[in-house]
Amino acid sequence: MASGRRIRTVEFSKDRVNVFFHILTACNLSCKHCYINPSAHGTRTLPIETIRAWIDLFAARKPSANIIFLGGEPTLHPDLSHAVRHARQRGYQSITIDTNGFLFHDILDKISPDEVDAISFSLDGAEARTNDRLRGKGCFDAVIQGIRKAVAAGFGISVIFTVSSANIHELPRMPALLQSLGVHRFFIQVVGLRGQSASKTETGQTEASVWLDNVPRVAEEAAERGITVTYPKVYLEPDETFECAGKVADNAFIFPNGRVYRCPLCEDHPLHSLEIVDNRLCERPPLTERELFELDIPEGCVMNRLIQPGNIVYGADGKPVHRIACCMLKQELT
Repeated sequence: MASGRRIRTVEFSKDRVNVFFHILTACNLSCKHCYINPSAHGTRTLPIETIRAWIDLFAARKPSANIIFLGGEPTLHPDLSHAVRHARQRGYQSITIDTNGFLFHDILDKISPDEVDAISFSLDGAEARTNDRLRGKGCFDAVIQGIRKAVAAGFGISVIFTVSSANIHELPRMPALLQSLGVHRFFIQVVGLRGQSASKTETGQTEASVWLDNVPRVAEEAAERGITVTYPKVYLEPDETFECAGKVADNAFIFPNGRVYRCPLCEDHPLHSLEIVDNRLCERPPLTERELFELDIPEGCVMNRLIQPGNIVYGADGKPVHRIACCMLKQELT
């Protein structure tokens, strides 16, 4: 690492609640690596009254929680601005909107930078050819236009790049692009084999050597350009202890059908440990993800071993070369 560069592991914390709230599953795009699974998540668009009630549920667990509004495409919801204001009124520590960049319902005109801490745009290529092959024709230009409009309006902006075998070659070009757009926060994430990507080889995960050769190096360059970078740890060092966020943190992934997961890798399966019934948060009986969190295996993350074992490499002795970290364990470079 360059002299003076700060890199740290973002620790799990029981004192922080992160609420990933999918307020609908509808979307204007059909991304090849989309993790939304209508059979598992439903097709419902939540009414604003329900959104407010569910916001209240999690505010009661921890008033200083962070909330991220997702879809589908959350700006397709005509009442997203009302949901944002209600979350602010209930004392959420930070509010983020994850968007594909098309910014429906003139959302930037209905909210202010004081009400939203960040608008996070998905961009999966440094040029239209790669990005649009994954996300749809015209998407790249729409995202760039949306970022520029949001930056000009004074919103905090971040960009999410989902690394797969289809776009890893363009990751090194992203820092310069983001700097030119005025983006100051960059999230690199590994594609999950869920939803669409579970059945598509084009958006497969990269090999360990490819990830380790590229992601830390690109993160370093982005940090040198003044961009804060966050990316999943993925591969633990030999002296690092495996921890599961499902056991030592409080993350909730909420879907419109009322399913609430603690682990995002479980989301294709009816393993959710919590469920919202009549606007009450209820624990589900076994077997759920909760029981799986208790397992201890040499590969590290149990759910990764069950659902996406392709990124585990074994040595001649039959033991994993790397233990896989919980996907919620991040590296941050500033």
